[in-house]
Order: sequence, then structure tokens, then C-alpha cells
Amino acid sequence: MRRLIAVEHLTLDGVMQAPARPDEDVRGGFVHGGWAAPFADASLMTFMRRDGGSGGEGGMLFGRRTYEDFFKLWPGRTDNPYTEVLNRQRKYVVSRTLQAPLAWQNSVLLRGEAVQSVAALKREGDGDLVILGSGALVRSLSAAGLIDRFVLTINPLVLGSGQRLFEPGLPRIGLRLVKTEAAASGAIMAAYDVERA
Repeated sequence: MRRLIAVEHLTLDGVMQAPARPDEDVRGGFVHGGWAAPFADASLMTFMRRDGGSGGEGGMLFGRRTYEDFFKLWPGRTDNPYTEVLNRQRKYVVSRTLQAPLAWQNSVLLRGEAVQSVAALKREGDGDLVILGSGALVRSLSAAGLIDRFVLTINPLVLGSGQRLFEPGLPRIGLRLVKTEAAASGAIMAAYDVERA
């Protein structure tokens, strides 16, 4: 069975909402968007590529919101190496509202309930599946025991508001630290494997 790896940017108080841009996600009146940008550096990107799974060789997994945000931003960009990778990569999208075919090349819509469709996806094929952002989906899959590794960038910042990766009500999750590094920016990168009972 292939691994499902959640790759997330967090503040010290666990906020994951809108790390990249001010307009990324303003739900709930969130005004701190773009908070991770000052802490990004080359060591962070190296860690994510090296320890965030096998480069997502098995594909990437998105919730609808994150997928639509990525599609709006990435396919047409030519000023970075990530556009080609994202365009080429198989992208699985969990959504009850989107319709196939999806506009972004190499995108596959997963129908049905998220937990069942992702569990089936993990059982078939090869290579790690990497999920970026997609907080509600990550929480759902984590509660169902489907996340195998968390790769977290913990930024030296407390926001005090915003959606958190681990909201109250999730079941207990045992984690084992497998790798950690500190960036010159003060961010800490850490990879944790989920310990199965």
C-alpha cells in the first residue's frame, strides 16, 4: 500500500490558513494571508523535496478549494521550476461539486466519499501520494487513519486566529519524528511518521 503524506505550513500556534498570499483564503475574515513568505528559503524547499515523499511520484491529492487555487495560479507561470512539475504530475481531486473532465492536465476527479475513495487510491498503484494544504480533507483523512506522514514547516510566528491543521475533536494521533532541520529564517522543518496502534 502506498503512503499518503501531508505537507503543510504552520504557524507556531498551528494556523495553516493562507500561508502563501494575502488573498489566498480570507474565510472567517482572515487578514493574515501570506504569513509564510518571509520565512521561505532554499533549505525549506530542499527539505520538502527530499523528505516530503518520493517527489509525489504516485501523484498529488487535493481538496477542491486547494486544487482550484493552485489551478488559478500555477499552470501559466513561467518564472519557476514548479509549474512544469505540477503540470506533469498526476493530480487527484476529492470533490462533491466539481465535474469531470477537470481543466488542468493530468487531473483525476475522485468521486464518492473522501475516506473511501482515498483508501481505494492508496491500495492501488505505486509511489507516494502527497497532499498539499487541503485542511478539511487532511483532518478527515487523518481521523480515518489514512495519513502516513506529516511533513511540517513550523514558522516562528503566532497569529492567534485562523484555521488550524489539528482542530479540536480529532482522535489521538501518535507521531514519531523521523527528520528535522532548522532554516536560517527560524522555521523548523520536521517529518513525522504516524505510529499505528
